[in-house]
Amino acid sequence: MPVDSIEGDSAADANLLRKMATEAHEFMCEKEWCERIDSQHFAFGVGGVVAVFLFQITPRSEDVDSSLWVIVGDLPPAYIVVEDNPTAADALDAYCSEMEAWVEAAEKGESVEDLIPVNVSPTHANAEQLRGRIEFLQTKIIPLARAG
Repeated sequence: MPVDSIEGDSAADANLLRKMATEAHEFMCEKEWCERIDSQHFAFGVGGVVAVFLFQITPRSEDVDSSLWVIVGDLPPAYIVVEDNPTAADALDAYCSEMEAWVEAAEKGESVEDLIPVNVSPTHANAEQLRGRIEFLQTKIIPLARAG
């Protein structure tokens, strides 16, 4: 649904989801490879926890996908390509896989340079916090997203 039509389970939930839509929009605007945002749609979310948005963009180069999922919330924001992840639940699952690779590298003290960008330092403490959020997504949130 278009982001201006977001309705949550309550007025408070709707407000949180709208704020998350703004956060996702700002996240995409920061990407130098994004020429313009053509549309943004709300796909799934739990206010204040996680939200998934589908973006259609005009990329600055041909090697950038024009359809991207953007995931924001009480976790590092990220984008996931739509091509291999046709649903919001698939995008969340891919997000968890990418973040797990980052967590494992950070815990081992390995480089995270070639992994999904995360907006915190790759410390053991940050890895531990992120691991907990990933487990919550996998056990509580992704099943909700799959249930539709």
